[in-house]
Amino acid sequence: MSFAAGGGSARRARWRDGKLSSSATLPSYMAGNGRSRTLLWVLIGGGAFFLFVLAVFTLVYLTLHAGSTETSFGGFGDKIGVVDLEGVILDPKIVVQQLKRFGDDDSVKAIILHVNSPGGGVAASEEIYRQVKRLRDEKHRRIVASIETVGASGAYYVSSATNKIYADNGSIVGSIGVIAEWVNYGELMRWAKLKPEVLKVGEFKDTGDPSRDLTPAERAYMQSLIDNMYGQFVEAVADGRHAKKEDIRAIADGRVWTGQEALVLHLIDQVADFQTAVEDTAKSVGIKGEPTLVHPEKSRESLLDLIFGDISQWLPTREKLLERHLGFYYLWQ
Repeated sequence: MSFAAGGGSARRARWRDGKLSSSATLPSYMAGNGRSRTLLWVLIGGGAFFLFVLAVFTLVYLTLHAGSTETSFGGFGDKIGVVDLEGVILDPKIVVQQLKRFGDDDSVKAIILHVNSPGGGVAASEEIYRQVKRLRDEKHRRIVASIETVGASGAYYVSSATNKIYADNGSIVGSIGVIAEWVNYGELMRWAKLKPEVLKVGEFKDTGDPSRDLTPAERAYMQSLIDNMYGQFVEAVADGRHAKKEDIRAIADGRVWTGQEALVLHLIDQVADFQTAVEDTAKSVGIKGEPTLVHPEKSRESLLDLIFGDISQWLPTREKLLERHLGFYYLWQ
């Protein structure tokens, strides 16, 4: 004998040996209980994942904004813009844009070029030099250079266009000259029984081919280019420093000097650290009290850096690429 329970429910009970059997209802009960547990674990897992994502985004936000001392460009106030010229100069775009932005901001009373660079590409150094000189001569903005550890070759080229150059006693300054170098691996190719094939039009089209030696004509041609760039360097420094070309040429032999020596040679104007340069620059533009230093927004760290730490040592840098690239450089090595 059987009968329906629960008003149309699919569950059924059976009468056996004078007792109501409930064993038929157990599978349905256990299935419903299993579904509840699954739903509970889904809710718990989803909540935990949401909290994890929220924590990651919070960490990223705090990391990107922690320690930021940048002041807004807008508004009024006694501001001094600080532009960093660091590392090998290969791409002038960022520094030029930063200088231009400060130069167009009337709330920025002066600009300090904070230099720590051995120089770099000839054209790249020249572009920054021209922007600095444009701010000084055309827009009549006060712009100075504060050399930290090194301000040599192309970095000094740029600094010479400022109104005033500061350097520490132990700073490395100078290295007025031009260099071009590459590796000749012709012997290695011959040892490996490899022979390059070159098709060209023009005697000097493959000048600098690293698989062979320069011909006398090519060497003379390359030297003429370097001599011309050297003359440009001397002329630019003489113009920027308001000096005679003969005086600059007399010391433009590629040597570097300490800041103390550079002062005697009139390559810098004052031996001073960065803080002194800030205070002196503030006084020169009529800022009373402590000026507000404005730094351009720094590049954001990548998510890989945030998760795995600094991975730059595993990536190709400009300096590493420079070792494999033929070019002409205002560079101290």
